[in-house]
Amino acid sequence: MVLLTQLRWLAVLGQLVTILVVHFGLGVKLPLAAMLAVIAALALLNIVTIFALARGRLISNWELFCALLIDFAALSVQFYMSGGATNPFAPIGILQIVLGAVLLEAWSSWALVVLHTLAFGVLALFHRPLVLPSGHVISLVPVQIVASLLNFVLAGVLLVFFVTRIGSNLRVRDASLAEMRQWAAEEDHIVRMGLLASGAAHELGTPLSSLSVILGDWRKHPALASGGALTEEIEEMQAAVARCKDIVGGILYASGEARSEDLARTTLRGFLAAVVAQWTSARPGLLVFEDLLAFDVVIAVDRTLAQIVTNVLDNAAEAGASIIQLSASLEERRMVLVVQDDGVGFPPEMLETVGKPYRSTKDRRGAGLGLFLAVNVLRKLGGEVEVRNGSAGGTIVTLSVPLEALALEGWDG
Repeated sequence: MVLLTQLRWLAVLGQLVTILVVHFGLGVKLPLAAMLAVIAALALLNIVTIFALARGRLISNWELFCALLIDFAALSVQFYMSGGATNPFAPIGILQIVLGAVLLEAWSSWALVVLHTLAFGVLALFHRPLVLPSGHVISLVPVQIVASLLNFVLAGVLLVFFVTRIGSNLRVRDASLAEMRQWAAEEDHIVRMGLLASGAAHELGTPLSSLSVILGDWRKHPALASGGALTEEIEEMQAAVARCKDIVGGILYASGEARSEDLARTTLRGFLAAVVAQWTSARPGLLVFEDLLAFDVVIAVDRTLAQIVTNVLDNAAEAGASIIQLSASLEERRMVLVVQDDGVGFPPEMLETVGKPYRSTKDRRGAGLGLFLAVNVLRKLGGEVEVRNGSAGGTIVTLSVPLEALALEGWDG
């Protein structure tokens, strides 16, 4: 709108100078009062627009379109009073079409092309004749007027087509660059998390190993080997330490990088069965697993993929689900895991930001990292994560991974 305002000042000045020079300098009689009134109306519109812009609010496409329509109407009135399509300045309407193609949405730009074309045709038939002094008289035959109209239409259509096409390409490029910047920021976030995780694993590994050795020695002590409540507590402590060591061993998952030495050879069904068994051992009676795999395939996975599935199941349990359904299927050479629960689901405003770090319905530090890491790890494997609310409540999370990223041997998909 600021650009239009600046250009309108130039138009006001240009029209004023041209009308005065033609009327007084060349002796061409024009309806001076009416034409100057149109110029004054444009100047008044600019003043009103400046005050409106001072409020700092956003300008919509409709407002820009209406502003250009006012300019179009003023220009058409000026040409009607000065020879119509025979006026040498008549093709200047192309400039408004160019402005519309640059500033407006596509439908608005095409609307301006149609309006200017209709105005050109009407002004060729209805206008106040331009009475020129002797020696300056020109006469356009109908064929010339039709040719001028066709040239105007052709120029307007091509300009809008190419300018809107270029604008669309630029918007696609900008969106792609914005997505790449977002990915780069997330990768940097993962790298920093990985460095922190590596340091934590290094610092915690030694004391946990020491605790494991000490607890093993305690169990062998004659005073504690006879059994009893103390022996059971030592066993619980050993299980807790083993669990901590397992967590520390998988803490590099936070970096989003898979370690080749951790890769394990298994089958797709075996991998899923192990994940389900481990998760249900901690939360019995909550998970229902449905095997829809059309065939089995030998794969190589590390704890990263298992941790992704575990995190999604944990999120469902923490969302208050009373039943969680996990189904596994093969679709178009991809492993597809669908986790559906009957929990509270996501608020609609959060669905757009699911998978971003620290975006979660859980009110605690670090919440929201599970899906964030799942999105980034699966993206490295060529997979995808889709999150949506179920029609009857709860959340549906769909994880898909290309089998080529997992399979060790040839398979017939």
